[in-house]
Amino acid sequence: MRHRNSGKKLGRPTYARIAMLRNMAYSLIEKGRIETTVDRAKALRGFIEPLITLGKKNTLASRRLALRRLPNKDAINRLFEEVAPLFKERNGGYTRILKTSVRRGDNAQLAIIEFVESKSNEKENKTNE
Repeated sequence: MRHRNSGKKLGRPTYARIAMLRNMAYSLIEKGRIETTVDRAKALRGFIEPLITLGKKNTLASRRLALRRLPNKDAINRLFEEVAPLFKERNGGYTRILKTSVRRGDNAQLAIIEFVESKSNEKENKTNE
């Protein structure tokens, strides 16, 4: 039975899967968008969105909880100071997944995962108002 077993294993043992998600989350926070497979993007969405929710609280306790999931102080500082404030009015759905093409070697469906809000979108909204 598979009761309460959510998420995909992505063909990796647990420690490798967690390390991959941490690295992908770090890259997404640093760059704002990354290209990966659809399954990995969906797994990353379930990993990064609770971190952004913690970032919106911006307390010491939430920073410590976030550091437990993503042990990189630079990424957490950027998450709490730059990324999370963009979503202060949004209740969820901080990322978007756009399917792009298929990878030539193994025919895997590729996708771009990015934040819904970005600094460029925020600047455009301020100039339009």
